[in-house]
Amino acid sequence: MLIYKIFRAAEWQAFRNQGATSGAPVDIADGYIHFSTTEQARETVRKHFAQETGLVLLAIEADRLADLRWEPSRGGDLFPHLYGELDILDVVWHRPLPLSDDGHVFPDGFA
Repeated sequence: MLIYKIFRAAEWQAFRNQGATSGAPVDIADGYIHFSTTEQARETVRKHFAQETGLVLLAIEADRLADLRWEPSRGGDLFPHLYGELDILDVVWHRPLPLSDDGHVFPDGFA
């Protein structure tokens, strides 16, 4: 199952340069890396990244992450949280999330 992480361009670049990340500032403050499922990703972008440009959507195979926990969050839904670093080798693919007049544009084929 793929799960998704949204990074700002500078966060994505730092991750690529270092080969691993503890996440964005909010992840570091919370003590885990926040992810979303396919069903949750659009609302995550609307709620936390509205009107931001330069976003990148990363797809990660959940089964690769040993320290992944599913915990209740927004509306009681279970969200994937990684208690540990994310390695660049865990990224299955990444795509830009450009901002249009109607909000962020997800890649073709994204449910």
